Amino acid sequence: MGDPLLIAKLMPDASAKRRWIKFGALQLALVMLILMVARPQMGTKVSNEKRNGIECIIAMDISNSMLAEDVQPSRLDKSKMLVENLVDKFNNDKIGLIVFAGEAFVQLPITSDYVSAKMFLQSIEPSLIDTQGTDIAQAINLASKSFTQQDKIGKAIIVITDGEDHEGGASEAAKAAMKKGMNVFILGIGDTNGAPIPTGRGGYLTDNTGNTVMTRLNEQMCREVAAAGKGTYIHVDNTSAAQERLNDELSKLQQGSMKSVIYSEYNEQFQVFGILCILLLIIEICINEAMNPFFSKIKIFHKGATCTLLLLALGSMSVMAQNDRAHIRKGNRFYRSGAIEQAEVEYSKALTKKDNNPQALYNLACTYMQQNKDSLAAVYFDKASNAETSKFRKSKSFHNVGVIYQRHQMYAEAIKAYEQSLRLNPNDNETRYNLVLCKRNQKNQPQENKQKQQQKKQKKEQKKEPPKDQMSKDNAEQLLQAAMQQEKNTQHKLKKIKTQTQSKNLQKNW
Repeated sequence: MGDPLLIAKLMPDASAKRRWIKFGALQLALVMLILMVARPQMGTKVSNEKRNGIECIIAMDISNSMLAEDVQPSRLDKSKMLVENLVDKFNNDKIGLIVFAGEAFVQLPITSDYVSAKMFLQSIEPSLIDTQGTDIAQAINLASKSFTQQDKIGKAIIVITDGEDHEGGASEAAKAAMKKGMNVFILGIGDTNGAPIPTGRGGYLTDNTGNTVMTRLNEQMCREVAAAGKGTYIHVDNTSAAQERLNDELSKLQQGSMKSVIYSEYNEQFQVFGILCILLLIIEICINEAMNPFFSKIKIFHKGATCTLLLLALGSMSVMAQNDRAHIRKGNRFYRSGAIEQAEVEYSKALTKKDNNPQALYNLACTYMQQNKDSLAAVYFDKASNAETSKFRKSKSFHNVGVIYQRHQMYAEAIKAYEQSLRLNPNDNETRYNLVLCKRNQKNQPQENKQKQQQKKQKKEQKKEPPKDQMSKDNAEQLLQAAMQQEKNTQHKLKKIKTQTQSKNLQKNW
């Protein structure tokens, strides 16, 4: 307060502009602090991208004969390595995975998610299928039904097997697939001289006569099937020649345009606002309007200490606020590197900080799913769908629940889950394809429960005695004997069918 000219002479170093600049810097720093504590997130987006590539279904033989070690480390492990290297070469292509022995089922529906393909690949072992043997025809038929309905795109069926086809009909199945526009490639793995099959208990597998089973690569049959499917037969040995030749053959197929759904999760952006806040505070401290240098230093030190304490306090608050997110990010890194159990621990820690975090619930369910803890996975997918607000991410939870039910051949429950997923995300072609596949499998599934109920009902009716006042003792005995004879005939037929099935499995359980 006073005359401006007099003040200017008394305070020659004072600057009104500097004062306003310092005030503005503090106000902007406050705004940056508020934005930092608000935890801004961005990056989530869903886009449909058009890519040029092919569709490839890999049918992998997982019968006991694939445990033979004539190819190192074993036929099955060599097959896994080959498929993993093949996936690494894919960029814009789609891949599906089928496993077969005496019967075949879809391990991974056709997808462009290569990370999931590798994860499903690691869980493959002969114990996945109870019915042993080798039915190549069933695998090819199932593969031909597993492609998308898209035209003008190269479609390849890659069968990895040792060629011991116990059922027959493989050439006919390959020819039928060829007529639908699919090329059938046969990768014969093993040695024509044969090798025993380890049992894992220090011995080797024997047949029903007690002789050691020698499994041999049937190259003649493999060549015939490949020729029928207008594909190529490739012999897989301990070298990488088969891998290179397969890549060359697949590169010759017609590449077509296909749609792929691209999804990226939320990313934290508070670091940017924190850095801007620190810079503004440093600028405000460095601008000096004090006349005395000694007092200027004291002021700078005082302000610097105050700002440092303020930043430390806000930083600790930010760390506490970000604790659950930090565990999720750490779990994601473990998950991507294949350390599923460690990822499970981190996601569980995130839930202890915030028990209704939908991302932690969903990711924890994925870890259970990878460890084949399907019941736990289904429970946590259900919790994630209830906690989630985004329709897209909620649809992913229902989709994965459907995959779990489909894996256990519970088609009615899988259909219900897929339908819920499609209501939330109608553009998900993969879910729609799985839904159609489940409905088809549900129609073809044998009605064992109904048959058992009918048999129980017949037994009850046969054992039921008529009232004494309506039937004589002789007539009752005759009907009882007829019922007993009919029961014997039924049991004899069932025993005969069961014996035939068991003899088939015992004779060819590799």
